[in-house]
Amino acid sequence: MSAALDHAPDWTIPQSWERYTDTEHQTWTTLYERQAALLPNRACNDFLAGLKALDFYSGGIPDFRRLSEKLMRLTGWQVVAVPGLVPEEVFFEHLANRRFPAGNFIRRPDQLDYLEEPDVFHDVFGHVPMLTNPIFADYMQAYGQGGLRAQQFGHLGNLARLYWYTVEFGLLNTQEGLRIYGAGIVSSRTETIFALDDPSPNRIGFNLKRVLRTPYRIDDFQQNYFVIDSLQSLLDETVQTDFAPLYAALNDLPEITIAAIGPEDRVFTHGTQHYAATR
Repeated sequence: MSAALDHAPDWTIPQSWERYTDTEHQTWTTLYERQAALLPNRACNDFLAGLKALDFYSGGIPDFRRLSEKLMRLTGWQVVAVPGLVPEEVFFEHLANRRFPAGNFIRRPDQLDYLEEPDVFHDVFGHVPMLTNPIFADYMQAYGQGGLRAQQFGHLGNLARLYWYTVEFGLLNTQEGLRIYGAGIVSSRTETIFALDDPSPNRIGFNLKRVLRTPYRIDDFQQNYFVIDSLQSLLDETVQTDFAPLYAALNDLPEITIAAIGPEDRVFTHGTQHYAATR
C-alpha cells in the first residue's frame, strides 16, 4: 500500500488497514521477529514491557484504531496515520495533544535494513512501546508543547537535536549496563548492535545545553549517543528548564563538533562511566 497524497488539515489520513497486502504484513512480521530476538538485554525494560503490552506480533501490521484503544487506556495517547513526514508545527501540535503521527506505509522486502523515510515499522514498533510508560508519555507531550513555543525563538534546529538524541537515539543507564530506548535504534537491526557494541561512538552523559549544541548525522551511524540516568531525570530536566534564556545563551556559543569530547563530558565505556581529562 502506497502512502496517500490527500490529507486532512492536520495531515492525518485513514490508515486503511484492510488494504495492506499479505506481503506487507509478512514484512512487518519479519522485521518484528528479527528485532524481538535481538532486543532482550539491549532494549530497556520499559520498551520491552510496552512491546509486550501492545502485542505487536499477532496480526501483522497493527490496526491503529485497536492500538490507540490500548494506548489510551494506559497513558491517554493515540496513534494517527499520516502520509510521511509532516510540517514541524503539525508534528508539535499532535504531540502536544498526545497524538503520535505514524506513517501508514511499510518498506519493501528488499529494504529491511535501511529506509530513508520513516515507515510504519519505525514509527510504531520503534516509538509506540515507550508511550506506554507514563513518564516518557509525559516527556513526549512536553516536547510537543515546547516545540510550539520554540518557533518564536528561531531555535527549532536546536530543539530537533533534543528529539534526535533522546526519542530517536537515546540510551539509558541502568544497573545492568547501558540500554536502548531510542526508536531509531530499537527499530534497526544494525544500529541496535552498533549503539552498544561498537567501540567507535561516544556515549556521553546527558546534558541539555550540550545536546542542543551538538549536530547529528542522518546518513550514517551516530557518533554520539547521549545517556540519561532515568526517564524521570529526562522529564524533570526538560520541563523544569526555561528554554527562553537557554536559547538566548546558545546565540553566543559555538556548536560542538560531532564526535568531539569536552573536559566536562561524562563518557561511558561498556557501561562504566569516567570523565574526560581536563584540558
